[in-house]
Amino acid sequence: MKLYFGNTTAAVTTIMIVALIGFIGYSIWNRTSINSWGRRSLFVLVYGLVVCCFAAARDGLDKTIQHMIDGSCAPGLFPLVSVPNIVGCVGAAIIILAAIATPIARSQHMREIWFYVMSGGVFLKVAVMEISRIFPDVFVVS
Repeated sequence: MKLYFGNTTAAVTTIMIVALIGFIGYSIWNRTSINSWGRRSLFVLVYGLVVCCFAAARDGLDKTIQHMIDGSCAPGLFPLVSVPNIVGCVGAAIIILAAIATPIARSQHMREIWFYVMSGGVFLKVAVMEISRIFPDVFVVS
């Protein structure tokens, strides 16, 4: 529990991740009654960015970058070139692609599909980061 509620940043990030996953799950569960997929995608994009910033602060990504630049501090939780960071970038690229495509989509059906693509990027990032935090040796490349 200390991993998720050990300090304020970790606790807030955990609650925000659960809320984001809950919103996505609720949207998928009630997909037949949703009329505006663009708004849901916008919410996932903006709120997901906030969650991502909190998670980066929680895991010390800024410290990892500073350590790689000048070595003036200890690195964060993950090395700069690591599976969690690379998968995080791939997930972010998926989310950005869906965010660009959603307003261009002409129908609600296509916006719904882009919402699912964006949600897939979110799930990919969350799953890999949280698995890496719980089991640090799972994604280690020797």
